[in-house]
Amino acid sequence: MQLKLIDTAVTESISFWDYDLIVVSSSGGKDSQTALDVTVEKAEHERFPLENIVVVHADLGRAEWQGTRELAKAQADHYGLRFIAIERPQGDLLDHIEKKGKFPDSARRWCTSDHKRSQIHKVYTRLTDEIIDGRKDYKAKILEVMGLRAEESPNRAKKVPFVTNTGASNKTKRTIHTWLPIHEFTEDEVWTRIKRSGVPYHQAYDHGMKRLSCVFCIYAPKKQLELAGRLNPDLLDEYVRIEKKIGHSFKKDQPISEIQKTINHGV
Repeated sequence: MQLKLIDTAVTESISFWDYDLIVVSSSGGKDSQTALDVTVEKAEHERFPLENIVVVHADLGRAEWQGTRELAKAQADHYGLRFIAIERPQGDLLDHIEKKGKFPDSARRWCTSDHKRSQIHKVYTRLTDEIIDGRKDYKAKILEVMGLRAEESPNRAKKVPFVTNTGASNKTKRTIHTWLPIHEFTEDEVWTRIKRSGVPYHQAYDHGMKRLSCVFCIYAPKKQLELAGRLNPDLLDEYVRIEKKIGHSFKKDQPISEIQKTINHGV
């Protein structure tokens, strides 16, 4: 398969030189690392300094696949990029679920809003202060890069590949635009690019997982949850314990305890 090039109209219309920093949001997964590879390729094409590209990873703690944070850093290191990891100071995602007494769901995705988006906004505040560096009346411009693809879901298919991030921008200090460089990529095109890049990817994919992020994701189908449970039995035990303690099902129609029963019965 021919390697997909960064030659779309949206990509060509964006100039990195219009920004103080390019910030790539990385889960450590296949789409994030592909978006990172495209970003670096564009930077090199424009002769944009790589020291002005930052990779940010929002660490979900125990809910993440083991080694994800280290992998995200290794992927950034491959290109010689600055890496920042951040986590919610009140505790990881499992702590939050236990204290809240509920699992997140499709209508209330506080796993994303509280543990990813809000934490990354704190990084933007830190980076904005670095950019401004005491200069009066200077407004920082940051390009946020995310590896969302249309093929993943109907909601992601509706995403616009280049927009102003109004939630992260403000009137006085910074403007942040969001760019989705691989929005139209297929999964095959993602893997073609990864294999040609030589950048390490997570071994969970080799075991058959389709996505990374949380080990047990509310969007994962039953077979993927079963596979994740077989690969992470101790973490599954912890989810079952929390589900029983709080009296709230992992998914409305799919208790995590049923996943464990299926695994234990060898179905």
